[in-house]
Amino acid sequence: MSDLPDTPTLDRISTPADLKVLSDTELKRLAGELRAETISAVSETGGHLGAGLGVVELTVALHAVFDTPKDRLIWDVSHQSYPHKILTGRRDRIRTLRQKDGLSGFTKRSESPYDPFGAAHSSTSISAALGFSVARDLGGAPDPALGDGIAVIGDGSMSAGMAFEAMNNAGHLGKRLFVILNDNEMSIAEPVGALSSYLSRLYAGEPFQELKAAAKGAVSLLPPPFQEGAKRAKEMLKGMTVGGTMFEELGFSYVGPIDGHDMDQLLSVLRTVKTRATGPVLIHAITKKGKGYAPAERAIDKGHATGKFDVLTGKQQKATPNAPSYTSVFAKALLAEAAADDKICAVTAAMPDGTGLNLFAERYGSRCFDVGIAEQHGVTFSAGLAAGGMKPFCAMYSTFLQRGYDQVVHDVAIQRLPVRFAIDRAGLVGADGATHAGSFDTAFLANLPGFVVMAAADEAELMHMVATAAAHDEGPIAFRYPRGEGVGVELPERGTPLEIGKGRIVQNGARVAILSFGTRLDAVKTACESLAQKGIKPTIADARFAKPLDHDLIRELAANHEALITIEEGA
Repeated sequence: MSDLPDTPTLDRISTPADLKVLSDTELKRLAGELRAETISAVSETGGHLGAGLGVVELTVALHAVFDTPKDRLIWDVSHQSYPHKILTGRRDRIRTLRQKDGLSGFTKRSESPYDPFGAAHSSTSISAALGFSVARDLGGAPDPALGDGIAVIGDGSMSAGMAFEAMNNAGHLGKRLFVILNDNEMSIAEPVGALSSYLSRLYAGEPFQELKAAAKGAVSLLPPPFQEGAKRAKEMLKGMTVGGTMFEELGFSYVGPIDGHDMDQLLSVLRTVKTRATGPVLIHAITKKGKGYAPAERAIDKGHATGKFDVLTGKQQKATPNAPSYTSVFAKALLAEAAADDKICAVTAAMPDGTGLNLFAERYGSRCFDVGIAEQHGVTFSAGLAAGGMKPFCAMYSTFLQRGYDQVVHDVAIQRLPVRFAIDRAGLVGADGATHAGSFDTAFLANLPGFVVMAAADEAELMHMVATAAAHDEGPIAFRYPRGEGVGVELPERGTPLEIGKGRIVQNGARVAILSFGTRLDAVKTACESLAQKGIKPTIADARFAKPLDHDLIRELAANHEALITIEEGA
């Protein structure tokens, strides 16, 4: 275990109420100690590091100014909530993060009253915070009485349509609501799209460094010393399509950009808007992901997700893989298909590295599209590509594809368009917990008209399924594969298309038949090796397809065995 940091100020904090008696100087000191404690804890458990380090000052300031848990503080995605957990009575358990019976890596309602809304996917915070604000005005939960709704949302999450739907509704309702735009120019991958460019223009020239609290909108909300600075900011930005215009048009008072690591600015602005706001307010804070820890700041992903690591060097403890990951096998298989067919293109929703499509983008940049955190758009965009004669592979994590389900139904399935869905992180995912477990994709796709649904039993099968999808033009087709490394089978140079709806016998046996769907087949083989020592040799079959089912194979297994056991990973 690493040496624990010296944290005399943090040691005095049991709940956010303890922050109320600290001076501003002590709050600054607390932020430094909180950053050190976060680094120390994550070095022992692994987890999301960079996002939490980027909001340390913001976390301290929000809990110091607002009255949580009466005021409902909602962290979008909530992978940045480790410092929040430390300040809200969970410091003694922070080194159980992402472990069995330990703290969740995300906010979780059942874990603490300071987690009023659970999250692990993006762009939900503003909708939830608005719900709390309306519930407050309608006389909602009395214990604790509802206060203000506060959403902290990153610039990457703000690119999703749901965030704008919520802001549009919030501006229409006019309820008192606070949205903190945590703008670090970094989600998991580099941000993409027009919104990212717009936000970049908001602080062109970094005016907030000169003006302390530059503001284009909501001048009346600021105390007198800030009003002159805000007016000067307007003059600096005059003639440019920048500032708070877009947010103000949605009905929000806009304050910013401000330096999200300057405690003086944060405390002054938050105290002011808390005192004076009557409607929705957006505070635009500029932060740095991985702030204060050099290895995270230098990393390409800013320390987004780490294994256990050495605090001094930042070097992670990583086991040497025995086989390539399923994601990398998919990526290489898709490259092989794209080399032979220039109609093949790829779509991802802000996860180019996570889905392996960064490799595709390097070789076929004009045929690879990162649409940002916008799964709904990504699915329908893929449908348009298919209708236009291309062969799109829409690569998304299982739980993220859920966000585009209406589009899968309405725009793909009903129109029988040949969109190829590559479903990563299917099945159980370990430390990320229930929100990231790919439990439902087989069930929610197999009931749709015209869909072909496959699951790879190993990495060679995955290559064959990529080839099958590339060759399938009759309608939508999906194949699922898990997180992590494969089982180590020999890989072909290129996959071979499978016969649609046909499984395979892996081992002939007697009395008992086991029909497996997906990568649990390797565990089935291992279990059967143990059974063989007891004189029991089951027949093992790989279904390959959940839709269409191999009726002949199933009838054969059922007719010739006393028992038929099915194995699959999902609902």
